[in-house]
Amino acid sequence: MKKILDRISARIEEAFEACGYERRYGKAVLSNRPDLCEYQCNGAMAAAKAYKKKPIEIANEVAAFLSGSEKEKSVMFSEINAVMPGFINLRLDGGFLADYLNGMQREENLGLEKPGHKETVIVDYGGANVAKPLHVGHLRSAVIGECIRRMGVFLGYHVIGDVHLGDWGLQMGLIIEELKNRQPDLVYFDEAYKGDYPKEAPFTIEELEDIYPCASVRSKEDEAFKERAQAATLRLQGGYAPYVAIWKHIMRISLEDLKKNYGNLDIRFDLWKGESDAGPYIPWLIKDLKEKGLARESQGALVVDIAQDTDSKELPPCIVQKSDGAALYATTDLGTILEREKLYRPDRYIYIADKRQELHYTQLFRVAKKAGYVKEDTPMDYIGFGTMNGKDGKPFKTRDGGVMRLEHLIADIEEAVYGRIQENRGVQGEKEAIKEAGPLTASEERPEESVPGDSEESVKAGMEMSEEEARKTAKVIGLSALKYGDLSNQAAKDYVFDMERFTSFTGNTGPYILYTIVRIKSILKNYQETGRKEEDARILPDEGASERELMLELTRYNDAMETSFEELAPHKLCQYVYGLANAFNGFYRDNKILAQEDKKRQAGWIRLITLTRDVLLAGIYVLGFDAPERM
Repeated sequence: MKKILDRISARIEEAFEACGYERRYGKAVLSNRPDLCEYQCNGAMAAAKAYKKKPIEIANEVAAFLSGSEKEKSVMFSEINAVMPGFINLRLDGGFLADYLNGMQREENLGLEKPGHKETVIVDYGGANVAKPLHVGHLRSAVIGECIRRMGVFLGYHVIGDVHLGDWGLQMGLIIEELKNRQPDLVYFDEAYKGDYPKEAPFTIEELEDIYPCASVRSKEDEAFKERAQAATLRLQGGYAPYVAIWKHIMRISLEDLKKNYGNLDIRFDLWKGESDAGPYIPWLIKDLKEKGLARESQGALVVDIAQDTDSKELPPCIVQKSDGAALYATTDLGTILEREKLYRPDRYIYIADKRQELHYTQLFRVAKKAGYVKEDTPMDYIGFGTMNGKDGKPFKTRDGGVMRLEHLIADIEEAVYGRIQENRGVQGEKEAIKEAGPLTASEERPEESVPGDSEESVKAGMEMSEEEARKTAKVIGLSALKYGDLSNQAAKDYVFDMERFTSFTGNTGPYILYTIVRIKSILKNYQETGRKEEDARILPDEGASERELMLELTRYNDAMETSFEELAPHKLCQYVYGLANAFNGFYRDNKILAQEDKKRQAGWIRLITLTRDVLLAGIYVLGFDAPERM
């Protein structure tokens, strides 16, 4: 189903062409002055320069043609005005608007176009190191990456999400040497041992999570230890069997823990590959870069120059091999590209990582294309994200100043949401008690608190919610608070993690979006319980400002989803979802849906809010969370 902007533009393009001008000037845009019009065309300004006319003359010609053709074709506009200096202001006809929404409801995927045409897109996100627990620093890459992946799938791309684990670098050598210090008698460290290696790991996940930080600290204080760790890393990368056996133990127990914790965030990867998977490609890679004359020696290391004449600042060469022959991140990332080209032949690459990694990805992309591993016209995009900070403006920490584990953050936010649910249930219970006691006297009257779920059906739901359901609901809402709180911020910017604000049931938050969906579900449930049916009902032309605002917001779904993916901007999808939720709540405020006496109008409203629910559900699914049945 064509986006509404495309349909409007097609009509205006016909008018420009009919008036003797090029069609390309007929592009419509959303009005930046909604008080004056809903859509506008600014093409007369550009056409005026090409045709040596005043913009208003061209605008008047096109507007006059449109007004005449509206009588001959199905009506699209209720108002067409040419205004100085040459704008064409447009207001959609209510019947056209209603027909468009009815079409969305009939169409598969709510009329969402699928421009992807099954093109293959690799999304590289996650990026956690094995042998370490996920912490808050891993949140943004995972949440942003998952949203990008889901958007791509929704738009018809063949999206492959890869966790791309850090499992082949110096941290492996550090773990091996620390393990050797602690358990020197293990067979892995016996040079004379020739038998099979144990199937069970010589450590638990808890022990492993202690080994790495201890080794990291030791390497900063003990240069000899660091050198042994570097040598162990090189031996592992060279295929030394005892160290490969240790590495396999690390991978097995780390993956189990990582999958559990990513699962708690409802994040799924298509591939659980790591740097190690690039290992077999690295010897050929180094040889090829040398043979092509791209790699040169610099202070014992191998580097590839990536500077271009158009650069505004000096860019250093990319190091592809250290002086001791060891691989670096750039080496394994290039090897990973070779593997991806061999196995998947991607039409596009998308990488999500901390914005401080910008130089690394600039070097990576340039070497990949300079060497011919990726076609010059293949898009390679990098989303560099900012830091999640505490209220003090510094990177988010635990109360004692340590790095917070992600599972602890999730538990804390779920507990905060559970507390809010309990508070709301308490307020609702007080309101129910007041209701049963009868009206207050004049001296007792006081303003009633405005709380989420203040409709009669939600009060009843709140009172009936069991402890188990409250906990499950808190888990769903907590995930929305965490993900929406992150995604609603522009990726490149730092943001403050504010538990109180993110878990609020009002304002631009995940819980507010969910509350809106739950409210719609409640209305639909009550409507169904009356026995009324609306199978043959249609969304009708609007009769009020808030109804029209809701209808206009719904028509923008297709464009919002596509634009958010094109610009790799999840925050724009959040903006759309929030705007739609606000539009519905405005409509709900102004219209008594279940008390509407005009049954045809009521059935049309039911259709309208059903479409609203479906669009909101699609939006939050792409953002990475679900809605409960009640709150």
